[in-house]
Amino acid sequence: MTLKRTSLSARLRMTSAVALAAALALTGCSSENDELTQRAQNDGTNYIAGDGSVQELAAEDRGEPVAFESTLFDGSTVNPERWEGEVTVINFWYAACAPCRVEAPDLADLHEEFSEEGVQFYGVNTRDTQPTAEAFERNFGIEYPSMEDRSGEVMLAMTDYVPPSAVPTTLVLDKEGRVSARILGIAEPGTLRALINTALEEDLDAAADGDTAADDDAAAAPASQPAAGLEPAGS
Repeated sequence: MTLKRTSLSARLRMTSAVALAAALALTGCSSENDELTQRAQNDGTNYIAGDGSVQELAAEDRGEPVAFESTLFDGSTVNPERWEGEVTVINFWYAACAPCRVEAPDLADLHEEFSEEGVQFYGVNTRDTQPTAEAFERNFGIEYPSMEDRSGEVMLAMTDYVPPSAVPTTLVLDKEGRVSARILGIAEPGTLRALINTALEEDLDAAADGDTAADDDAAAAPASQPAAGLEPAGS
């Protein structure tokens, strides 16, 4: 019997390919949209895809409000007015994505946990038909709606924040509709909860600052003078 030798370089290439495949399976699911992938690779403003990183943006560092329109699987339209006045979570996913399946129960729980505080959750499904997406949602108890984005239009509009190969990716929008935080890869529930709470607390901090400023203005205002012919009280 004749044995064929495998060269060292060939074995190294094989090992590297296996390691890369394992890393992608753990951190995120690759997109097959060539145009989007090319843009992410060529645009230096995009982030590394699916590395599990968490980024939180200070209010002064945030960009313009998110501006895109899409259609939910139920046929209703989503537009920027949906984000106004409420903290919003947007999760990019598809049914066959293993990390998406890992995080799905936690997203369902967080949606329920924050429902009384008005936090909105939306999914952006990048690959599935409606029956496949709805079967996934039933399986994991997801009650918030998802947008159908097989065309890649939402992904393209959000390419500054969501690299095409980084599915799942989760964004938190502040009450002005600006991206305040982003998670690449699986959204760990404690981390996402903290990011949502931070966005909710910003309004409370702003209100407190406004009350303090109003009190300071009132204290600095000159005492009112008595009307002509009237003596000041206590004289």
